[in-house]
Amino acid sequence: MPAEAVTLENWMRPPHNIAGYQRIRELIPTAVISRGEGPAFDLEGGGNDPLLRDLADRTHTDALVVLHRGRVIHEQYENGMRPDTRHLCMSVSKSVTATAVGSLIASGALSPDDEVCAIVPEFRGTGLDGATVRHVLDMRTGTREDITTLELQRAYYSICLWAPPASFPESPGEEDSRSHLWRLTQVRPHGGDFEYRSTLTCVLGLLAERAAGLRLPELLSQYLWQPLGAEHDAEITVDRNGNALADIGICCTARDLARLGEVLRRGGRRPDGARVVPEPWVADTLSPDAGQPAAFTRHGSTYLGLPGAYYRNQWWVADKGGIYMALGIHGQLLFVHEAAEVVIAKFSSWPEPWIDDLARTSIEFCIDISTDICAN
Repeated sequence: MPAEAVTLENWMRPPHNIAGYQRIRELIPTAVISRGEGPAFDLEGGGNDPLLRDLADRTHTDALVVLHRGRVIHEQYENGMRPDTRHLCMSVSKSVTATAVGSLIASGALSPDDEVCAIVPEFRGTGLDGATVRHVLDMRTGTREDITTLELQRAYYSICLWAPPASFPESPGEEDSRSHLWRLTQVRPHGGDFEYRSTLTCVLGLLAERAAGLRLPELLSQYLWQPLGAEHDAEITVDRNGNALADIGICCTARDLARLGEVLRRGGRRPDGARVVPEPWVADTLSPDAGQPAAFTRHGSTYLGLPGAYYRNQWWVADKGGIYMALGIHGQLLFVHEAAEVVIAKFSSWPEPWIDDLARTSIEFCIDISTDICAN
C-alpha cells in the first residue's frame, strides 16, 4: 500500500489500519516514553515455529514474539513490521499503564485504599465521589461510561486528535481528552460488578500524575520503561493540552512488550535479577478479592470466556496456571502463562475493532501452544 494512502481520516479503517498502526507519530502528536541510557536486557534465542506461524496467518498478525523461559522460540514480522517498529497497543496500554502505577504504589506515593477525591479533589460531586483507587484499578466503580454512542466516540477521537476536527463539528473546541471525566455520573454502588470502561484508565493516569507529580509519559518512563531495560523508546499519543491517552495511546515494539511480559513472569525481575515491578504487585494481580470472579461474570464473559476469570489491576486473569493477559481491539495481545513459563507478544490489524471468534481463537491458541511448549 502506498504510504500516502494513510491519512488522519482513514488510518483506523481497513486496509489503512495495517500501516496506520505503525505510523502513529506521523499522524497524531505523541510524547516519548524514554528507555533511558542503560543497556537493554538481551532476548536470547530465535526461531520460527510452523504452529505459531499458523496462528499468525489466521489472525491478521503484524508481529509475533514468543518466549519460553526467557528465550525467543518464535519471532515473526509481517506487513512491513520490523523488530524496531513501534505499533499502536490500543487497550494493551491499560495494562502497561497500570503496571507502572503498581511501582508508584510500592513507592508509597499512592495506595489502592486512597479515595479518588483525596488525590484529585475536582472529582468531588461527580460519579467518582466515594470511589477508591482499587475500584478504578479493577473497573468496579459505579460510574457509567459516558462515551457510549458512535457520534460521541467520533467526537472523542477528534478531541484526542485521532481524527480531523472538521469531520466532527459536534466536538466543542474548548474540550480536551479529559473533559468528560468531570461529567461522570454514578448509577450503582462502587465496588460492585466489573464493567469494562476505558474512561477508568484515563482516571487512573490522572491519579498517578497527581500522586507522582509527573506527566504520564515521564511516569511511565521512570517507573517502568527505564527499569525494564527496554531496547527502544515507546511513545504515547497526546491531545492539544498535552494530556496522554493512558487507555489506548501507547506504542512500542513487540520485543519490548515481550520483555514486559517476561519481567512479570519472573515475579517483577529482569533475568539479571534487577527489580522492575514490585513482587507484591504481581502477586496481587493473581490474588482476587472475595467475590471478584463473581463480579466479573455479568460483563466480563463478553471479552474472556474462561471459567473463573476475573479482571484485576487492569489485567485479564484466568483462574488456572497463572494465566493473565493484556488485550487490545484489533488483536493486540500480551499473554503470560506462568506455569508453562511462556510469554507471547502479538500485534495485529483485525479488520474490525473486536471480533469474538478471532479473540477466542487467539487466546485458546496461546493456552494450547503454551501447554505444548511446556510438555516438550
